[in-house]
Parts: sequence; structure tokens; C-alpha cells
Amino acid sequence: MASIMASITATSLSSTFYHGTKLNSLGNLNAKLPSSKSKYKLTITSMVGVPTKVIPSIIVGGDISLGKALKEMGTGQDLVLNTGEPIPIDFPGPILVCTRNDDLDAVLESTPQSRWSDLVFFQDGMLEPWFENKGLIDANQVLPYFDVSRPGEPPVDGITDVNPDGLTAAFGKWAPAVASRLHAGGLSCKVLEKEAFKMKMMERLIWISAFMLTGVRFDEFYTIGVKIIHCIILSFFTGL
Repeated sequence: MASIMASITATSLSSTFYHGTKLNSLGNLNAKLPSSKSKYKLTITSMVGVPTKVIPSIIVGGDISLGKALKEMGTGQDLVLNTGEPIPIDFPGPILVCTRNDDLDAVLESTPQSRWSDLVFFQDGMLEPWFENKGLIDANQVLPYFDVSRPGEPPVDGITDVNPDGLTAAFGKWAPAVASRLHAGGLSCKVLEKEAFKMKMMERLIWISAFMLTGVRFDEFYTIGVKIIHCIILSFFTGL
């Protein structure tokens, strides 16, 4: 099952949720779930020390809607590159990777190895096997739950009644800088420790896989189906 879910998301766009899935419109995903304590503590890193200004960054995928949105959240000092363009070694700061999953090899090849620790991945799916294969230890990652499907319009945050503080999360040494940029754009973003981030990543992977599989099987994906799948997934995780 894990291999099926991984293959489904392997060639997806960098985020299913940021380019068209509106959390408040998918059958009202605010279902009340059974109260059960998770064995994992969602530790949020203290926001003390989070940059008060947006750090100039390299944005890879400037021709993609997410890349354009991240640029708009900056101060005009970012370096915006298209997929495959070489990453300069002398431009400090995070490298925000907004490309498709199947373009990641090309991005890594165009990045000096000394800058690999600055790469920040916004892609969906289970990337850990790819990270391990490439020797990327504790890679920076972001789970973006916001919609930027309409060019020129501000992003819409993925806030629900169950998650009024938003669902977007970041992990890694550049997570505070990413959070600062998203906050500047009016979006929420939690900075999580590794285990808490992995749990959120798994929840998202299962959700996307179930959503896409059901969409392939049925011509019309009814609201009740979305709601049921969401309840099952969250019940599973809160019951761990």
C-alpha cells in the first residue's frame, strides 16, 4: 500500500493543496473526531528567534504558481530561477524548491553540493527514500496548505474549524525563515520538530492518495465521500 501511495504522488505537482484544493469547500472537512490522545506530541519550536524580516532567497520554479506566490511575499531581493537553471554558490539564504517531484533530480544536479543543506522542499509525497538515496540528511521541508490557483490574487490559507491556526508546517534549519515569509504573506505556518512533522506528512500522504484513488475510481467524487475519508484518516492518527 505504501508503494502505491508513493507512486501516486511521485509525479504530482509540488503541492496538491496549494494549487486547487480548498479545505473549506471539500465537504466541510471540519467533522468532529473521537477524542483520543496521540502518543506523539506535536512539539512546535519556539518562535523566539524567528526572523522579523523576510530573508532574501533563491526561488526555484519561478514559472510555477507557488514560486510566483513566494516571490510576491518577498521584498524584491529574491533570485528567481526556472527549473534546471544553475544555483549560484554565492547567493546566501534558503533555496525554495517549488518544482514538480520528477524535476528534483535536475534541481539537485544544478545545485552545488555545498548548498544542498539550504534546499527547502515544498513537494508532496514521501520524499524520505529519495533524501536517503541522495544523502540529504534532515532536509528542509514544507507542507503547504494554501491555495494559489488564481494568478495575481493573494493565497487563501487552509484554515478549518478543526484547525483554526492553519495546517501549513515547516521543518529544518530554514523553517523559521519560511514561516516568516509565509506570515508576511498573511498565511499561517507552524515550525515543527522532526517527529511531529513526519506524522503530519504521513497524514497528508494518506489523504492525497485516498482522494486521488477515489477520484480515479468514480466519475463524480461526492462530498460525503471526501468527508468520510477525512474522518477515517484523522481518526486513525488521533487514535495512535
